[in-house]
Amino acid sequence: MKKIDKPRIALLLPTVELGAYWQPVLEELTNLSDQTILYTGRPWPGFDLQAGNNYTVKVVGKTMRLTANKEKTDYSGGFMYLSPDIIRYLFQFKPHVVFTSGFSAWTVLALLFKPFGKWRLVLAWEGSSPNVDFRHSKVRSFLRSMMAWFADALITNSHGGEEYLIQFLGVQKDKVRRRPYMVPDVKTLLQIPKSFDAKNIVRQQQHPVFLYVGRIEQRKGLYSLLQACAILKKQNYCNYTLLVVGRGPQKQELESFCTRENIQDCVNWVGWVDYSSLGVYFQNADIFIFPTLEDTWGMVVLEAMAFSKPILCSKWAGASEMVIDGKNGYIFDPHNPETLAEVMKHFIDNPNLISSMGQNSQQLISQHTPVAAANFFAQTASFVLQK
Repeated sequence: MKKIDKPRIALLLPTVELGAYWQPVLEELTNLSDQTILYTGRPWPGFDLQAGNNYTVKVVGKTMRLTANKEKTDYSGGFMYLSPDIIRYLFQFKPHVVFTSGFSAWTVLALLFKPFGKWRLVLAWEGSSPNVDFRHSKVRSFLRSMMAWFADALITNSHGGEEYLIQFLGVQKDKVRRRPYMVPDVKTLLQIPKSFDAKNIVRQQQHPVFLYVGRIEQRKGLYSLLQACAILKKQNYCNYTLLVVGRGPQKQELESFCTRENIQDCVNWVGWVDYSSLGVYFQNADIFIFPTLEDTWGMVVLEAMAFSKPILCSKWAGASEMVIDGKNGYIFDPHNPETLAEVMKHFIDNPNLISSMGQNSQQLISQHTPVAAANFFAQTASFVLQK
């Protein structure tokens, strides 16, 4: 295929409901290739078609997860229903390159109609985790292998994602390109309303302040984190605060646990905070803590690093690859709350580590920006167009 300076690029992301961080990447990609459109079935909160951004987002039909599990998330199994109308949108746009997210129905449709639309297809695989990989399912694994075979290239954030694609699905190594493309932007996290008083809320807490941001549900490992807090209480460590930002079905259960263990004075439940205001919490907390039992990536880890915070990260997060143990934080197993209590105690006893490790975090994340991610998408588009 002849060289195309500014190819038409379609991004097929079934849901970006929790993905407001896509905005700066999309903006930078549009600067490189002004004919770029993101298609989704579920946009981020506050999404406004009339906002006057330089990028284009189109909402296609409705997105629905079909599963017997009460928690209808990407980790709860089942299938995601997506509108087949995406094909009509693609034929109207006539993209040169289509980036699809995972092994979704939209990926299947984009592959089936690829010979007719004459587009190149890049499959984006966020990362690896047990309830997303489905390694136990021979049928799913076979279908995924076939989809990966017909894709022109695959991209992934992490070594874990790369291992799944190459070692488990058998994708040719030269088709897989690895680089973090889900990356933070400090400005997007600091679009704070004037009435927002989070800075004083955080500063009034007992320091050091350990910050958690995310869903309050079993998978996120908050129970293990609170068990670690209970262990600290028994060792007479109460001179800290755990700030929990988020909402979810497990909150009442965990609040009751805090009361039983008499650690309620150390734990502050903030509730849900709009993405554009989260930066104030990252900015004014001391240490970020991510106790997840399973996450393909973990954008909050990178966001905290962008705000120069040391990281306590679960070994089961894909983004744990961004943490160098002992340099910008520590990696722990959330199934062992005693170990987590020890690393928390290490920061309480050695507050001087907070600044130095935080600076290391900022240095490590400095190369992973929306500009770098946009360049990665553009370079990958050029790569598949030259095949």
